[in-house]
Amino acid sequence: MSIPTRRIVTGVDAKGRSFVLSDGPTPNLFGPKGEPYLINFWATKSAPADYSDARDPADHEIPLHPFPSGATFRFFRVPPESAFAGQSDEERRARTAAYYAQVGAADAFVPEGRHPAFHRTNSVDFIVLLEGEVTLMLDDGDVAMKPFDVVVQRGSNHAWVNFGDSTALMLAVLVDGRQG
Repeated sequence: MSIPTRRIVTGVDAKGRSFVLSDGPTPNLFGPKGEPYLINFWATKSAPADYSDARDPADHEIPLHPFPSGATFRFFRVPPESAFAGQSDEERRARTAAYYAQVGAADAFVPEGRHPAFHRTNSVDFIVLLEGEVTLMLDDGDVAMKPFDVVVQRGSNHAWVNFGDSTALMLAVLVDGRQG
């Protein structure tokens, strides 16, 4: 599956006129070449966001969690369960823990979760399934999703599980959050 990574970024010049600041592929991909897991398009470090800063946040590492008081916009991919055939539950959990550590979110991994990919983000996540089939697995129940289904994930333990035959593509906007 070819992943669209074209990103058009606009700006406002000194005269208050809009213009295209950049137009091309996002520089921030995480995962194997040609098959990235995370495709990061943008991140903000505060709210309200400072759009006068011409620096490209995708030119730098973008962690899994949004920055404090910030937001992250990305695509992410969920491979089918068949991609993990031959791996034990223990191996999958160890690989998942290592993955979350690599993306700056070791604290997100839930080792005792119902599925090896169980995790929890400290954010409110707006998720849209774009392609494929995914099941949202929670501590208490599962929800099968089809393309264009939307999830508002509010800091709860969860895993995205793909029981289909092809890799699923999802869109996510993560906004820093807290409980209580």
